[in-house]
Amino acid sequence: MAAVAVAAAMGMTPSAFAQGLPDSMTWSAYDVGSAGYAEASAIADAFGKKYGTRIRIQPSGSSIGRLQPVLTKRAEIGFLATETFFATEGVHDFSERRWGPQDLRAIAGRPGAFGVFTAGDNGIKQLKDLKGKRVAFVAGNPSVNVKCEAFLSFAGLSRSDVEAVTFPTYGAAMSSVAQGLSDASCTTTTPSQVYELEQSPKGIRWLDVPPDDKEGWARLKAVAPFFQPLRETVGAGISEAKPANILAYRYPIMVVRADMDDNTAYAVIKALDETYGMYKDATKVMPRWKLDVAGTPSIDAPFHPGAIRYLKEKGIWTAEHQQWNDDRMARLTALRGAWAKTLVEGKGKSDEEFGKIWDAQRAMALKAL
Repeated sequence: MAAVAVAAAMGMTPSAFAQGLPDSMTWSAYDVGSAGYAEASAIADAFGKKYGTRIRIQPSGSSIGRLQPVLTKRAEIGFLATETFFATEGVHDFSERRWGPQDLRAIAGRPGAFGVFTAGDNGIKQLKDLKGKRVAFVAGNPSVNVKCEAFLSFAGLSRSDVEAVTFPTYGAAMSSVAQGLSDASCTTTTPSQVYELEQSPKGIRWLDVPPDDKEGWARLKAVAPFFQPLRETVGAGISEAKPANILAYRYPIMVVRADMDDNTAYAVIKALDETYGMYKDATKVMPRWKLDVAGTPSIDAPFHPGAIRYLKEKGIWTAEHQQWNDDRMARLTALRGAWAKTLVEGKGKSDEEFGKIWDAQRAMALKAL
């Protein structure tokens, strides 16, 4: 398995122990070549140079592959995407009996962009033009796949209206357009694969998601309620002069278990803040890791108390932010309580029956909030 190890000469930097960081850590992230992997690597490199912390990045192309190491304590932090929301909600892959709502917390997460891209020379100019075309999906990755389905819903389409091509990894799906294996794929605007397509003879085109199309947005939010309209100016084939109307969400999010020690969470977000000047130029979107942006709601999981303590000290955390966090915690607590009831009621039942029980318990829990 590919990995990156980041280290610094201990004699030239303050010790990780003095900072409150572990001497060594493992982080999980998306595939090599993804925006999440590049950003995790840049931040890890800064931690290593300033504090001597040795960080190993463990990449995975699937949501479960990124989250499992965090849950099993083989990784301290996951640089995750929307699987964070799915895991805390107990939906999609995480509605299975072995999962359910997971007790996760966020340290910080920058605003990100997500869109559908095609080759500039293939004649696909609008989302509705995807009907009958090959659209890339990723095996075992609801974080990507649900977003792709949301785009189709915006145009009044579904998977059955396109030729859904499933690739084994996120990286393979992102590369598929350039390789002629698909006609369109869904991703963020800054991975290496989209820049490679932009610089190829094919060129790149991002399909427009008009913010004023109320009916389209209603269909989209029925599939993916965490999205917001975004006029993006950073990315492959995108600039201030050539912006793209696509979608905003949080990615990557630094996600930890709820039982991470408060002082460790505090040390991580403090290090993220204090090393900002060292990693802010690593990619065009790294300035979005400033804590007044990345350390505020809304985000896919409640913020960790240790992170909140530091954000309060910096004057970033407000009463409105705390209310959001309290409400998000209440939702997560209610869902975890509903899951406990489902496990009792569903014992010995088939997977199909178990799923119906969970759907009912989940709906009741949310209605009671």
